[in-house]
Amino acid sequence: MLQVALSEAASKKLKDLIAKNGTEADTYLRVYVTGGGCSGFRYGMALDNKVHEGDEVVQGDGIKVVVDAGSKEFIDGSSVDYVETVAGSGFTISNPNSWSSCGCGQSFNKKGEGAPDESEGHHGHEGHAHEA
Repeated sequence: MLQVALSEAASKKLKDLIAKNGTEADTYLRVYVTGGGCSGFRYGMALDNKVHEGDEVVQGDGIKVVVDAGSKEFIDGSSVDYVETVAGSGFTISNPNSWSSCGCGQSFNKKGEGAPDESEGHHGHEGHAHEA
């Protein structure tokens, strides 16, 4: 079974964002991995209102987290946090499955693994998880 933990700060920020979008019951946090980034893989997060075939849904503290089939092995066991610094604020992922990561916090490498198959995994969400 897939495990993704949300920190108290991440949960609070997500609840605020979902409330601003107005459709709390149908809104999920989609967490995914794509090939790219400076370390080989890139994390992505987006608010979504659809669950696709093969997606796995994890619920914690009133937030539903959705992970696609192609990203499950990369995301399993990770934790999502929300941090605020003088340089900016945003969501970060701590991933015990990565063996190296970039200072940007959005890119990582997993030894011996290829990039997730775009046809199976990520469903067209673009962008990153930082706020201005």
